[in-house]
Amino acid sequence: MNGSAFAPILDFLRRHTPFDQMAPAHQELLAKRLRLGFYAQGESIVSPELGPADRFYIIKQGRVRGSAQNQEPGDEDGTWELVAGECFPIGALLSRRPVRLVQRAEVDTFCFELDRAGFDELLQLSPVFQDFCTRRLANLLDSALKTVQARSATRAAEGASLSAPLRSLIKRPPVTCREQDPVRLALERMQREHIGSIVITDDAQRPKGVFTLHDVLARVALPQLDLATPIGQVMTPSIISLSSDAPAYQAAVLMTRHGFGHLCVVDQGALAGVVSERDLFSLQRVGLVSLARTIGKAPDVPALVAIEDDIHRLVEQMQAQGASVDQLIQITTELNDAVTQRVIALAVKQEGADLPPFTWLAFGSEGRIEQTLSTDQDNGILFQVPPDGNAETLRARLLPVARRINDVLAQCGYPLCKGNIMAGNPECCLSADEWRARFERWVAQGTPEHLLNASIFFDFRPLYGDPAPAEALRREVQALAGKNPRFLHQMAVNALRNRPPLGLVRDFQVSSGGDHPNTLDLKVQGTTPFVDAARIFALAGGVAETNTVRRLAGTVERGALNKEEVAAWTEAYQFILLLRMRGHRRQREAGETLDNYLNPDELNDLDRRILKEAFRQARKLQSRLALDYRV
Repeated sequence: MNGSAFAPILDFLRRHTPFDQMAPAHQELLAKRLRLGFYAQGESIVSPELGPADRFYIIKQGRVRGSAQNQEPGDEDGTWELVAGECFPIGALLSRRPVRLVQRAEVDTFCFELDRAGFDELLQLSPVFQDFCTRRLANLLDSALKTVQARSATRAAEGASLSAPLRSLIKRPPVTCREQDPVRLALERMQREHIGSIVITDDAQRPKGVFTLHDVLARVALPQLDLATPIGQVMTPSIISLSSDAPAYQAAVLMTRHGFGHLCVVDQGALAGVVSERDLFSLQRVGLVSLARTIGKAPDVPALVAIEDDIHRLVEQMQAQGASVDQLIQITTELNDAVTQRVIALAVKQEGADLPPFTWLAFGSEGRIEQTLSTDQDNGILFQVPPDGNAETLRARLLPVARRINDVLAQCGYPLCKGNIMAGNPECCLSADEWRARFERWVAQGTPEHLLNASIFFDFRPLYGDPAPAEALRREVQALAGKNPRFLHQMAVNALRNRPPLGLVRDFQVSSGGDHPNTLDLKVQGTTPFVDAARIFALAGGVAETNTVRRLAGTVERGALNKEEVAAWTEAYQFILLLRMRGHRRQREAGETLDNYLNPDELNDLDRRILKEAFRQARKLQSRLALDYRV
């Protein structure tokens, strides 16, 4: 075959992973060895009775469906579909065994085919091909992460560069007052907003001057000026300004030239915002340690509310630096923990010494150390009743404080829980004995409501206060559930009701109506199957971790699960988390409400392919759960 004859095959290979990453010589070798086969709709391509797999297939056009040999029509459990660019049966070829499923052409299908000898030769020659075949999902996930990293690096570079437009540095609406307003009003606004300067404007928002903390000392405090004096009499009338399109370096030059620490951003004569020297330099790269320190020293609620943007910016920077999904999730949770702890500390300080000691519990995703940027509150309080005390009396004292903490957390960007699983709810503010009795009842009775509650409350961890009571409760819950096979079976049955949304006619089963038509719920349908299964395996195996990945790893350490299988499940779970985080970032940039819905038609080919594989891994995990608990 001459070069021009296999040029179209090379062009095809270079459009699909992993062939696009292979060395040119290996691409050419593969292109020369491939043969084109045709399979009519419904025709079997490979099946178990044919013996060990002897051919590697790459779908050129059409669709291939894999299903059990005796599977009933309409039964989709365990089935999967492959489309153009995807290949099979890699596992059978590597293991030199027959395939486990019948793989048929779903429509008229063309496949490029490579014989066994050619597959083995390419496996030895091409490290890229070998890596893909031996860790297929991980390889695909690496490709997706590199794409995200490149995009994030571009945005981070733009944000940190002095070529960035000034609009990208504006953090908040400008704080202003009018020339006739008294000095007292200006000072009160500066104090309330925690700012060092205020812009004086006319009724059309045209800037007339600036009043700074330096002006307070020189023009108000030392002359002992009456605070009723109009601010226009003491402001600095000469301001410097640029449009929001101007690059940041122009602002830096003007600030340096005039010795000002602030610059007005003005569009069509009206004030659009204020940029400070701190915005230009100090905040260009948000450090984790410094941000955590800032949260821990925040003097009040407004200061904490203002930190939300920095948390989002830090996550973006970490993506640009190549952080793993697990690292991103953990850092997000750590910062959310720090905000929660500071809110509680401020509330406790406000209450005074008579407030009973308590332990603040995090449930759900925060309890698992798996928070994304879109997360509501799931929390509670555990308290100890002294010998001469009364639980109702202590609860009555703690509930108003808990409700105030819940409200403040909502202001900081953590919405109130729609199911009211919050410390301000009397049902979630319990003594250690009450929590223990509740968990014992759930394990003993196992009603549908109890199973639902267990999926949320059993992932608890302490965030504030003495952790010892919570840790003791954790050990008791672990022992209760682990010794009750009936309860674990009920949890498995409940978990298997939520199946990954893989379809046959199309790649995915999307919603047909409701508020989010033609979408997948990446939380309920995507990550929850992994979370639920990991929880059951952990309870059964005595793994004390609450984090999903650590639960699975702990089960491997105890010899209950296979290391290679768990690696694939972990990678699949983390990819779905990555899609959720990417969606949240896009929604936030667009000013939309953050949610977990995804229209799969908006995915590129690589992401769509990985998501399908991730859902297949979720099915495999559920199959293992069903096998272990005979569901």
